[in-house]
Amino acid sequence: MATAAVSADEARLTWVSQARCRGENPDDLFVRGAAQRKAATICRHCPVQLQCGADALDNRVEFGVWGGMTERQRRALLRQHPEVTSWSAFF
Repeated sequence: MATAAVSADEARLTWVSQARCRGENPDDLFVRGAAQRKAATICRHCPVQLQCGADALDNRVEFGVWGGMTERQRRALLRQHPEVTSWSAFF
């Protein structure tokens, strides 16, 4: 079991290191309201957009822009697809 956890952690570190937002100010991605749509533009050409979004959905991250999705967009996806147990597999 520890091996699986290490592998998952390593996989997360790999995609995080490739994220386009990695060098950005985190405060720019944790904004409220309409500013989230603007913040999500950094995700448009990110090579790990799907991994980031899946991670946020799998872990029920409530705040910030992840994978190009606003908080509202993630909540809507979770409501529309309650049967999904792995967003990584879904995407």
